[in-house]
Amino acid sequence: MRRFRIGSAFGIPIQLDLTFLLVLPLFAWIIGTQIEQTTELLNGTLNAGLDAAVLTDGALVWVLGIGAAVGLFTGVVLHELGHSLVAIRYGFPIDSITLWLFGGIAQLSEMPEDWKQELVIAIAGPIVSIAVGAVCFVAFQILPSGAATPIESARFILGYLALMNIALAAFNMLPGFPMDGGRVLRALLARRRSYARATTIAAEVGKVFAVFLGLFGIFVLGNIFLAGLAFFIYIGAAGESRQTSMRAAFEGVTVADVMTPADHVTTVPEDMSVRELIQTMFKERHTGYPVERGGEVVGLVTLEDARAVQEVEREAYTVGDVMTTEIITISPDTDVMDALTSLQQNSVGRLLVTDEDDSFEGLLTRTDIMTALSIIKSSGDFTPIGETETETVRPESRIER
Repeated sequence: MRRFRIGSAFGIPIQLDLTFLLVLPLFAWIIGTQIEQTTELLNGTLNAGLDAAVLTDGALVWVLGIGAAVGLFTGVVLHELGHSLVAIRYGFPIDSITLWLFGGIAQLSEMPEDWKQELVIAIAGPIVSIAVGAVCFVAFQILPSGAATPIESARFILGYLALMNIALAAFNMLPGFPMDGGRVLRALLARRRSYARATTIAAEVGKVFAVFLGLFGIFVLGNIFLAGLAFFIYIGAAGESRQTSMRAAFEGVTVADVMTPADHVTTVPEDMSVRELIQTMFKERHTGYPVERGGEVVGLVTLEDARAVQEVEREAYTVGDVMTTEIITISPDTDVMDALTSLQQNSVGRLLVTDEDDSFEGLLTRTDIMTALSIIKSSGDFTPIGETETETVRPESRIER
């Protein structure tokens, strides 16, 4: 979804996802329609002495709903800032903090693999939420009860935020990886296991938690929001586990180890017709080729480029007319996972591999990477060409150690 930057804190961009523009009014409406129930809860738990008749007078319910909703998501931002500032302290930059449908997320550019660092980063957010709840509770206690409507309204919002921030901290500490509690679990598991193995276990626990949360949300509470949150916890756990397993499998593996070398790459001349190009693709079962001019690679052409030309005009158009000249290149000594990130960020299927002199060294595709991953996982062994057995990378033994 599209995101909008609304400001920054400590140099960290604060963004709003489009889904947040839907959930904020929804929360304001829910809080506004449940003023009486919330007042009873606050009177019962905090001995608040709030007068529901005063708080439900006219349009005041919507003012309270908006105020409480904004305060709640402000607490979410502070929660994420807690994670972020500790992560920065350990040298892990934060790309952004984003508010979205299910709360907030701090986007770390790199996850810490030291269990102590991850543990401290994970618990920082809940600690901040508890601190925010405590501040709200103190302010709630200071304000006199039975006072004028503005003060009574402020006491309602402060009491509500005191309870909700404590609840936010408690919920986030449940073992639903990649929630805070799941990351705490992974950190503790990583004390005696490899990072990848700890991630796998924490992710499995997180997926089981997500299933139970979803079932509880649907069949016990009838809450679709909880079911949606459970779904995202599940796919988040699966995604991070897969990413970590891949990173462990490709440890020490470079682009040069998995790419198709230049002498095995078929190139096409820029004056080839689009019709001939499609025929070549059909014969060789490839959907993308480097384009050559005078022994130099000057572009890339894909099946999508060829399809953009109408069938009756494919004889008249050449590869040079439809090829992409904005080529994304990568060095042969780049880590494979960094190369995969480049493929994903640029939404392309292949990268040209070039050396320091911009000479064409080979081609790296998503298929190359996935094939290498399958072989490594199947064999449990990987020996880069030209290296001795003593330099063999054994990813699976690292995972299980």
